[in-house]
Amino acid sequence: MRLLLLAGTGEARRIAKALAEMPIDTVASLAGATQKPLDLAVQTRHGGFGGGEGFRAFLKTERISAVLDATHPFADRISLRSARICDEMAVPYAQLLRPGWVPEPEDTWRFFDAEEQAASFIAEGAIVFLGTGPQGLAKFANLTGRRVICRRIDPPQNPFPFPGGEYLLGRPPFSVEDEVALFRRLKVDWLVVKNSGGAASRSKLDAARVLGIPVALLNRPPQPDALRVETVEDALAWVRGLLT
Repeated sequence: MRLLLLAGTGEARRIAKALAEMPIDTVASLAGATQKPLDLAVQTRHGGFGGGEGFRAFLKTERISAVLDATHPFADRISLRSARICDEMAVPYAQLLRPGWVPEPEDTWRFFDAEEQAASFIAEGAIVFLGTGPQGLAKFANLTGRRVICRRIDPPQNPFPFPGGEYLLGRPPFSVEDEVALFRRLKVDWLVVKNSGGAASRSKLDAARVLGIPVALLNRPPQPDALRVETVEDALAWVRGLLT
């Protein structure tokens, strides 16, 4: 059996570590969004497949027996394409999709469907902390008139895509205490994040609760109609089931 692990999340790293100790020939794939990603415990390829036909060719030439998709909840193009092609080629596919975040009584959250909608409820002059990462940043261009701070892992190769914005470098994980101190120093008025879910990146939401900062959460894009699990343990159970 040869398994393709579509990686890029903390869950994928945990899965790769477990798979390295199992009698499975595993190859992981990273899309290349981060310049210096953390090492995985299995053979890893970097970069895209070259579109749908490239992915199809990879599955065939590498004799992939199954695909476990543990990409980010917002990597919807990868997930939709992978699920569709696996279905067409009769290659078993499963998606690990962690549950989204839900507000607690003391939270002040606003949900929205598209980046451009954030400007409709964030007042001009506000200091906005974007925890959404640099991908898709240009879609927030109508936030001009606010001070926009976008945190990213890698140093930028190009200027900020619209006036009034600046980058802040930082590599997770970040503790709640670190985020509280940062938001206080920056005098943040709004926190904008993708509803990624998971415990690893929740600290910024907890910090916003401590400080009473309103949060705008970008809703998840559509996901594939395919077998789905929510935890690393269930994903590994699916893999083990393929061995029987």
